[in-house]
Amino acid sequence: MNKKSYLIALVALLLSGLVHAQQVATPKFAASYSKTNPKAGEIIDVIISTTVPDGWHLYSSNSNCPADDGPIRAEIGLTSNGSFELVGGLKSVGDHMAFEEVFNCSTGEFKGKAKFLQKIKVLKDIASIDMDFYGQMCTNDASGRCVPVKDKFKAPALTVAGEAAPSKPIEDPVKTDDETVVPSVIVPVQGADSTTQSAMPLVSAGSLGHYAKKDANDKEPCQVKSSGAADNQSFWQIFIAALLSGFLGLLTPCVFPMIPMTVSFFMKNKSKAQTIREALVFAVSIVLIYVLLGTVIAVAFGANAGNWLSTHWLPNILFFIIFVVFAASFFGAFEIVLPSSLVNKADQQVDKGGFLGPVFMAVTIALVSFSCTGPIVGTVLVKSASTGEVAAPIIAMMGFGLAFALPFSLFAIFPSYLNKLPKSGGWLNSVKVVLGFIELAFALKFLSVADQTYHWGLLDREVYLSLWIVIFALMGFYLLGKIKFSHDSDMPFLKVPRLIFAIATLSFTVYMIPGLWGAPLKFLAGFLPPMSTQDFVLGQDGHAGQAGCGNIAKPPSYADKLHIPQGICGYFDYEEAIAAGKELNLPVFLDFTGHGCVNCRKMEEKVWSDSRVSSSLKKDFIVASLYVDDKVIQLPANQRFIGRSSGYEVTTLGDKNAEIEACYFNANSQPLYVIIDPFTEKILTKKNETAESNGYNADKFVAFLNEGLGNFKTVHP
Repeated sequence: MNKKSYLIALVALLLSGLVHAQQVATPKFAASYSKTNPKAGEIIDVIISTTVPDGWHLYSSNSNCPADDGPIRAEIGLTSNGSFELVGGLKSVGDHMAFEEVFNCSTGEFKGKAKFLQKIKVLKDIASIDMDFYGQMCTNDASGRCVPVKDKFKAPALTVAGEAAPSKPIEDPVKTDDETVVPSVIVPVQGADSTTQSAMPLVSAGSLGHYAKKDANDKEPCQVKSSGAADNQSFWQIFIAALLSGFLGLLTPCVFPMIPMTVSFFMKNKSKAQTIREALVFAVSIVLIYVLLGTVIAVAFGANAGNWLSTHWLPNILFFIIFVVFAASFFGAFEIVLPSSLVNKADQQVDKGGFLGPVFMAVTIALVSFSCTGPIVGTVLVKSASTGEVAAPIIAMMGFGLAFALPFSLFAIFPSYLNKLPKSGGWLNSVKVVLGFIELAFALKFLSVADQTYHWGLLDREVYLSLWIVIFALMGFYLLGKIKFSHDSDMPFLKVPRLIFAIATLSFTVYMIPGLWGAPLKFLAGFLPPMSTQDFVLGQDGHAGQAGCGNIAKPPSYADKLHIPQGICGYFDYEEAIAAGKELNLPVFLDFTGHGCVNCRKMEEKVWSDSRVSSSLKKDFIVASLYVDDKVIQLPANQRFIGRSSGYEVTTLGDKNAEIEACYFNANSQPLYVIIDPFTEKILTKKNETAESNGYNADKFVAFLNEGLGNFKTVHP
């Protein structure tokens, strides 16, 4: 399922201004039959119809785009109940093909009315048919705003005439090499009779665990609960990071000189009370402007797009390009500016009296400063939107707007402090250039995530470190005045604050150099690619699978593409790890992780690197690192299934691991560490370990491992 259209909206917002946000009502579907009293064995149509909102179009199931490209195509699932069989695939009726310039292909669209047909073979009386729709609709105008469309509905009861005819195979399934049938629409696959979490069976061909639906009548989904404490902590982190970014935005040439000018507007020929009132209105207006922008991003993306934004190659490559463009802008290659007509219209309204004057002054300040603050705001929005939390962009923009508004308002209320502000000068441009170097360094993180998730091998750890070393070394030389850009002022001598920043930057550069030979660099844990991507580590032969690296019963699958940190040997598939635990009579340590998981890398570098932890994992456990965001590794055809959590066919190892985490352990965030008994598949500890609960504390992790090991030995001495 492709969500590229969301990115079009994001780029437009970042580079061209503010858009009004509103909640969009998505279509509701209804189903009927082409014949009301068919005979048993007769083939009829299930007619699915809806009305598309004005100004929007709904994508149909027709498309000549590649299977993994283009807008989201309409999918309708029919839950089998033994009273009918599917015949053929879903058909769209009355749609028209439209060329999509962004995707360079054509896809079907409905405007106004939408209609789909699904042929079924009626076997006996139908009580009802549970159905679900998944698709996408977008605006008809140039804004390109898109929203996902989901709906659950039922087809009514149907009475048939005569006895049911013998069942015949579905006419157009796609058969895999092992005769597993993959229907043309999303319907549940036949599985094993297992529904309890306390006794989860080994998954093999024709036998699926609790994370897969058993059959068409199995409707119980996985209910995943998120940790409120973790969410609150992340929200505070987002708010504080955005607040600091707002203060940085004040120290740019577009903003800093405007502080005295804006304060003078509030003070001229006005009483103290009126000045304070207008300054507060101005501050609230600034905050609301940025909160509005955050709301637009929240509505456009929502929580469901978080995983796609953070792990799919397309958004990560696009974000990489955007950050490089931001850096070039800060270096002085060009300025990102809004249309002058927009700025002039806002400025013309500033002299209006009452509350409107300060409001339009806030709008003017936001527009005029966009060439400097746009890249900073864009950076904050990209980072917050990729968390997957709906409220994250709103909270981020609240923090940024608050920091941006405070100085203007405080100096208006206490104007005597204006004289203590440092004078404008070349140092403001230096702040922009330094931010450009930082943007360039952060851009590599997005490229690294795509590189790891898709196993491209372009940005291994030593390559990443080499680029960071060069970037921060150049930044240090710039601060020392050894590098000069065309728009920089002459620097006759080096001031003490600038020297201190140069020393700190160059010291950080020197700190990274040993990482080229395998130094752990714990200070950067989470930002660097994993150590497994490094070609040479001083003091190690670089070969995995050596004696003493871990407990292995049979060679693990996918070891050519996936790795476990700290030189530990183990498995990457849940069932293989369970089988090894049974064979070697050892507890299984499950590590739910991800290529793009920052907290996973921090835990591995700060906690797993402790000799007590790594030694215990190698000696006492079967270790399984289950990557939930891997996009490349495909499951064998006989292991594919309909996920109980997602409701859709699971074809990749990453999606399978995500289903296991959701359905077995009621979680959807990483890292998550669980110790289980392979014979009963029951959890052996009172509490599963997470980065938040652990706080990157090796002592806590050792206690966690000892608890699981001790409980296992009690049952299996």
